Amino acid sequence: MDKKIIVNGKDEKEPLGDLYGIFFEDLNHAADGGLYAEMVQNRSFEFDTVDNKEYHPLYAWEKVERGDAGVVLSICTTDPYCDKNPHYLVLEAVKPGEGAGIANRGYNSGFAVKEGEAYLFSCYTKKMSEDPVELRVALEGQDGCEYAVLTLCAEDTGWRKQEGRLVSSRTDAAARLVLTLPQKGTLALDFVSLFPEDTFMGRRNGMRKDIALKIKDMKPKFMRFPGGCLVHDGSLDPEARNSMYRWKNTIGPAEERPARRNSWGYNQTLGLGFFEYFQFCEDIGAKPLPVLPGGYDPHHQRVVPIQEMQPWIQDALDLIEFANGSPETGWGAVRAQMGHEAPFGLEYLAIGNEEVGDAFFERYPLFHKAVRENYPEIKIIGTAGPFAAGSEYEKGWSCAKECGSDLVDEHYYHTPEWFLANHHRYDSFRAEDPKVFLGEYASWGNTWYNALVEASFMLGLERNAKAVGLACYAPMLANADYVNWKPDMIWFNNREVFGTPDYYVQKLFMNHQGSRRLGVRTQGLGEPERKEQPLRGSIRLQGYDAEVLYRSVTLENNRTGERKDFGDFHLKKGEVSVLSAETEWEDYTISCRAVELDGYQGFQIFFGWQDEENHYCWTVGGWQNYDLLLSKKIHGCVSDLTQSLIRVSEGQEYELKLQVSGHRLCAWVDGRLCAKTEDRPVVIEPLYYGASRDEADQALILKVANLREESIAVQLELEDMCGSVLRGTIYTMQADPAAENDFEQPERVAPKESPFHSKGGSFAYEFPGLSLTIFRLKEE
Repeated sequence: MDKKIIVNGKDEKEPLGDLYGIFFEDLNHAADGGLYAEMVQNRSFEFDTVDNKEYHPLYAWEKVERGDAGVVLSICTTDPYCDKNPHYLVLEAVKPGEGAGIANRGYNSGFAVKEGEAYLFSCYTKKMSEDPVELRVALEGQDGCEYAVLTLCAEDTGWRKQEGRLVSSRTDAAARLVLTLPQKGTLALDFVSLFPEDTFMGRRNGMRKDIALKIKDMKPKFMRFPGGCLVHDGSLDPEARNSMYRWKNTIGPAEERPARRNSWGYNQTLGLGFFEYFQFCEDIGAKPLPVLPGGYDPHHQRVVPIQEMQPWIQDALDLIEFANGSPETGWGAVRAQMGHEAPFGLEYLAIGNEEVGDAFFERYPLFHKAVRENYPEIKIIGTAGPFAAGSEYEKGWSCAKECGSDLVDEHYYHTPEWFLANHHRYDSFRAEDPKVFLGEYASWGNTWYNALVEASFMLGLERNAKAVGLACYAPMLANADYVNWKPDMIWFNNREVFGTPDYYVQKLFMNHQGSRRLGVRTQGLGEPERKEQPLRGSIRLQGYDAEVLYRSVTLENNRTGERKDFGDFHLKKGEVSVLSAETEWEDYTISCRAVELDGYQGFQIFFGWQDEENHYCWTVGGWQNYDLLLSKKIHGCVSDLTQSLIRVSEGQEYELKLQVSGHRLCAWVDGRLCAKTEDRPVVIEPLYYGASRDEADQALILKVANLREESIAVQLELEDMCGSVLRGTIYTMQADPAAENDFEQPERVAPKESPFHSKGGSFAYEFPGLSLTIFRLKEE
């Protein structure tokens, strides 16, 4: 039988809606030092050890004393410009010499400036001498060569904003901003800022143009912000330096927004705040999808008492008014005063991020009820935690169904093998339930193979548009010199930006999403290829990060009844004991009693152990001594197969039992079944495919991914176009599976375009091995 893919353009299925979007979180210096175009690091002298143990108020600044100059630098808090940012610098030029002052090193290698381009400088000054104090501002190379200079004068004893424009005479990726006093005098400085004049859309306090354009080119339907763990990790006190992310702290004049500890280990200026997020969404044509904390910090078990939840709920209602209210409303007026009189048109609102634990699910319904009653048009998004299965995942879905949430936010990061094994994950999800919002997902890596596997999974999302409403890859941005997490979709430094293969796959799917799914069927493609291996290997015991005692350890063959007794094991932190170098048993049970004697994160039982990079693991007392996980590691990358909660207490004895039956895994603690899962086999379909129509221009879109190494020739039949002349474009991605992009070769893996012409709607096409192909066709 001939191999065929048959598309019926008249068989219209579900609308695809806002399926593909982006996720922004300020990690990897994605905002400060990244998308937010501010070039000065620590512009308000507010860096603190609360943010990072290496920080201090003069972090990223250095004293400048040229020739026989002498300067005294002091950080003061008396009579600041803004009480929310109380620190400021006092420069005292005791001997001006050839230059007495201070220099900022910026981010990465320094200030990346370009010849002929302008940069807007501003700061707040007040003189602390009797006479006016002159301030010399220069962009300089590392050798002291000046690229641009301006002179300002502080004549007031009160704070005054100073501004100027610097046009660089050189291109240099390692320039510095140098501020000096050419004469004796004392000057107070605060909020020292330098922005490119040419920001995205030319906005003040705006975005870095090259990164913003890279994002805009994707044409995302929505943008989720500001996180991520950044949303809910922190103090319950909105005035605290380490508070949760509270949106009201991020609006108003940038210099009056309080400095905040970023949960990823650095300072967050909040210069990129909720107003800028909404505005950026509007500029790139994406719907805003803000995430608010739900009065619960799962990282540190901080919980707002139920009777004190009203201010948190009011924050959510006020945000909707800020986004959508008329200028006559209280918060709509605030938006209008910031320069945006028209509403932003908010449609989505998420409460919580990756929450686990009953405390969140007790509080979410309070938000849901208030938003439904006051703003029934808003689509409300709940959360199913950071894992793809398990007790907390089920709690999230149960809560969402009971409340009537519009969507449920799922997050998972897994190996490519997991994505291939779970291609049909959403086939059984019901259209009448809340829709899936796949708010964070990625396979571990930025190779072409990672991106191609993600493309195949995305075709499964499209096929299940009845149940899957939104999806966004995560994380989006990473500054190459400040990496907290990887993989990431877009990488940059202070002067360059490149997209990964994952970026180009996401861009293709967004650019060619289509409006409505079309019916597709196939003939003769053959059977899926299953890659299933017996779960065999050694069995090992370990204390995760603790000194532990395992007692009465046994291994029993569930089919034959054969039993092996291993006795007791006293293991120091990280110490491993091998029970069995290799077991051929395919159905067995490991049993023991275990005590955490000292340390943190409980117990680990490894099984199916091949080597450090390839094995299975049962963790009891994982993150914060709180997780129970069954996981699998392949080539050094982990997939958590299921998760539940258990608190491991030091000195308490636990009865542990793990049953391995083929690839079915069950785990008991003290006689209670805590985890049950199946490690599904890797399955590679002959082809992955999907079709849609773009109602804007009536183009037919066909996407096909070939994850096999050999090419496959197929007859494509477009049933309702058989008598037509077709023209359009074919977009193709193909590369070595291990290929990656980098600064030297930013488009090593990128789409290629070729024109397409056909007389009639039936034609042959050969899909190369390990490739993604997208047809966008129109009838003439």
